[in-house]
Amino acid sequence: MSNNPQLADRKFIIGGFFILVAFIYIARLFYIQIIDKRYKEEADRNALQALTEYPPRGFIYDRNGKILVYNDPSYDLMVTPKLVKGCDTMALCEILEISMQDFKKRIKKACLAPNSPRKQSIFEKQMSPKTYATLQEKLYRFKGFYVQSRSVRKYPRPIAAHLLGYVGEVSKEKAAKDPYYREGDYIGISGMERSYEEALRGKKGTRFVVKDVHNKEIGRYMDGKYDTVAILGKPLYCTIDAEMQEYVETLLKGKKGALVAIEPSTGEILCMVSAPGYDPNLLVGGKERSRNFSKLYVDSTLPLFNRALQAMYPPGSTFKLIDALIGLNDGVITRESSFPCAPGYPPMGGHPRCHKRHGGNLVEGIAQSCNSYFSYVFARICDNKKYPKFVDGYAHWRKAVMSFGPNTKLGTDLPFDSPGNVPSVKYYNKTFGEGHWFANTVVSLGIGQAELNLVPLQMANVIATIANRGYYIIPHCVKGVGTEKYLDKKYTEKHYVEVQDSTVYRTVIDGMQRCFDAGTGYPERIPGVVACGKTGTAENPHGNSHAVFLAFAPRDNPKIAVACLIENAGFGGVWAAPAVSLLIEKYLTGKVTRKKEEERYKAVDLINKKNLLTTESH
Repeated sequence: MSNNPQLADRKFIIGGFFILVAFIYIARLFYIQIIDKRYKEEADRNALQALTEYPPRGFIYDRNGKILVYNDPSYDLMVTPKLVKGCDTMALCEILEISMQDFKKRIKKACLAPNSPRKQSIFEKQMSPKTYATLQEKLYRFKGFYVQSRSVRKYPRPIAAHLLGYVGEVSKEKAAKDPYYREGDYIGISGMERSYEEALRGKKGTRFVVKDVHNKEIGRYMDGKYDTVAILGKPLYCTIDAEMQEYVETLLKGKKGALVAIEPSTGEILCMVSAPGYDPNLLVGGKERSRNFSKLYVDSTLPLFNRALQAMYPPGSTFKLIDALIGLNDGVITRESSFPCAPGYPPMGGHPRCHKRHGGNLVEGIAQSCNSYFSYVFARICDNKKYPKFVDGYAHWRKAVMSFGPNTKLGTDLPFDSPGNVPSVKYYNKTFGEGHWFANTVVSLGIGQAELNLVPLQMANVIATIANRGYYIIPHCVKGVGTEKYLDKKYTEKHYVEVQDSTVYRTVIDGMQRCFDAGTGYPERIPGVVACGKTGTAENPHGNSHAVFLAFAPRDNPKIAVACLIENAGFGGVWAAPAVSLLIEKYLTGKVTRKKEEERYKAVDLINKKNLLTTESH
């Protein structure tokens, strides 16, 4: 053995070098296998795939258990750009009926942020069954692609499109904020689909599958040990009566406007129609949906616009009911109060004219819809000596009006409802100058004109409040969510208005009954039903007047309250009252006896024809 110290040092150096190299290799392997997950993920990605299981959305039923919305199977073609290697792109383009340029654009889009080449993205949405069947046979040739099962909405009846709403692709902003969604997912866009999205959507699941080198699925990973089950969306039980909804939609065909019917005792919306409407099945599918939406969007009649919730109209003479209630409640008028029924409003002049001499009391003033009468009522309310200044009286009037719902969002379970408008003191001070406006300046408010605006849902809520003699329950369109039939407590609470005196309501309701028995609504009286109503002709600065009619029935223990407005149609008793009275008769009796009236009304197309107005009483 050599005792050379230099040789011994060399052995240690060489041995230490090999030990260091071995340590580096071991450390690197440890880092790759234990700490750095990229290589494992890359290997797993080649053999394993995590597929999202989308639950079917909850069904929607009407109040009688009839299906309004269910699901049909649908399929999206998904792509992971990083795995698209050796793909038969020409064959895929041929099946999907797209060009090679389209193919490249879609792949590029799938690679851009917030997507990435390693993430799954939608390549083709909602393929037709024929396309899916053809693709499924050849899917092994398209590495990096797979089919994702979905479901799309289906409507057995082409009704209630605005009320039910539709489903569309989630926005980028929503997907970024809400971890439940990712780009390409579907979400409720409008109507009940939007309001009850969380209940309807269910909960996603995940399925892990093993694939071979040909991208063909060969089984579940670990026999599904790590899979999670998708939870079905909850069903919605609706307040809508499908038969009534369909019936009103046939009545309003060829007309622009809205009709809302409410069960007064519960606040349940029995039907809500915005006309013209559209078939909700048009907004289902991939390419077809986009084409149909574009056509509806540019349609001059605005079929996508929900007039029942969003369109603000002057209520016209129907607003006189609120003035009568406030006036009686304040003690500034009585049942027997009489006012001059002459052209104009003498102390002020130049205001809406009344062409007939009506009876000299409040009941007849309501029944005959006397403009002059209610101009005086409005002035008495605002000029009440109880208040030191006119603006204080006006503020009191406005506060009482708002308690019935105008100028507020009612809190309904449907999105995008407009608040309407009851002009404030601040607004008129700015318009006319503080201290420079009085009852004669804004007297048109007393007959439902000027800046006063309500949406049809608010009009229906007003008439439901009168039917209830002083309270309303927030109008809503769902009776219960899920099998437990859950309902938010706010849809069972009573909201009391400023007027609570039962004798006050009795007087006003006498006038409304008189409207049907011998007043402006006389032609639309309902056989065997004691109904109470009020006509209105709302002046419109943009064209012909709007026809308005509010009613409830029967008088005692009312079952239905209805508001109807037909745009640019003229007199309320001619074009809005028939729809309301026919609906009430059908709902309460199960049939319509006035067949000629029904046929006449259905046959009229006010959108495409002109000069159909008559000179009958408003």
